[in-house]
Amino acid sequence: MKGVFSAPGDYVHFKSQVPLHKIPIGTKQWRYYDFGPKAVPPLICLPGTAGTADVYYKQIMSLSMKGYRVISVDIPRVWHHNDWIQAFEKFLDAIDVHHIHLYGTSLGGFLAQLFAQHRPRRVRSLVLSNSFLETRSFSAAMPWAPIVSWTPSFLLKRYVLTGIRDGPHEPFIADSVDFVVSQVETLSREDLASRMSLTTEDASVGPLLLSDSFITIMDTNDYCAIPQQLKEQLSERYPEARRASLKTGGDFPFLSRPDEVNLHLQLHLRRVGVEARPDLVPSIPKGDIGGSPSKENDGDDSDKSPKDDTDKDDRRGSEPSTESEINPAPESSGSHILDNQPVESSECCLLNHEITLNVVPSGFVQEKCVVPQEIPVQFVWEYVVLFHVLHNISSLYIIILNYSFEFRQVV
Repeated sequence: MKGVFSAPGDYVHFKSQVPLHKIPIGTKQWRYYDFGPKAVPPLICLPGTAGTADVYYKQIMSLSMKGYRVISVDIPRVWHHNDWIQAFEKFLDAIDVHHIHLYGTSLGGFLAQLFAQHRPRRVRSLVLSNSFLETRSFSAAMPWAPIVSWTPSFLLKRYVLTGIRDGPHEPFIADSVDFVVSQVETLSREDLASRMSLTTEDASVGPLLLSDSFITIMDTNDYCAIPQQLKEQLSERYPEARRASLKTGGDFPFLSRPDEVNLHLQLHLRRVGVEARPDLVPSIPKGDIGGSPSKENDGDDSDKSPKDDTDKDDRRGSEPSTESEINPAPESSGSHILDNQPVESSECCLLNHEITLNVVPSGFVQEKCVVPQEIPVQFVWEYVVLFHVLHNISSLYIIILNYSFEFRQVV
């Protein structure tokens, strides 16, 4: 893991575009992001022990631009599984959401199954990633679980972080680990203790009324903090569930392999009947892009006339948006061709030469002087006129010399 963490550029952009909501419900404080068309049944993302609502920012950004509604929540400070079920139902009532699709990783996947078991009328489908069915193995590996509520913060953080495999990693996985570690540092002692209590309290998932055809199991094949035996147990419980295997990705594929995870999520939502509403997503002009465009918006606009751009700007100014807007985020890694880089300034002065704008990375603008086509023609005409003037002057000079010589002979 890196010694100094620097927030990715796309995460900084996400924070500037998507509002964070905080609402108290009873004695519980809920922290969550809610973005995308409200007319679409939401996909609710539940993080693991070390995660927060922020770890799913890549899913929020990508899926919302395609017309899906994504809600990412923090696990509130609850100490028992029954408390979680009741608190989560009150949260759904508070945000006026009745039917949901759940995407849970690790502990989040376990809590999603418990909620689907006890509140089957509200859960339409499940996506489970690196998850499990029971907590006995975790409580056996943690003999001090009964006193977890009195454990100091630094010991809790150390225990959580030791469960994350540390290097060497390929760059994308290393970045995902660094990001999750930075999120662990934001959690209070009570938050960590309550999550550890949910992980070690003796409980198991019973039979679900939800058909296996509405369940997707998405696991990574390289390594994971969840023992392979528990992942196999989960697969055996839902034999008809759809399998979405990721060759690599580590503990946090939603951060290290976001394109693959987002594709599987999109395919799952389509399969269970969730229709995206891209018509409710405001179109973002290239002139307003705050960074490199995303893959979905890499279309070529070179054939559009200035009049079309003007009309588009007029329409954009006259029609207020009914949904929250998000600009395509800058890529945290990788590069695009220079033609796709934004031009932040296009002002130029009209002098006696032309100005061309050359786009370079990071939005800088270069000026290059180009000789216009009219200058060579003008130069030729000036040369011809000057030649004739000089020729006439030389002829006049010869005539004057001749007259002067004849005058001297006469004298």
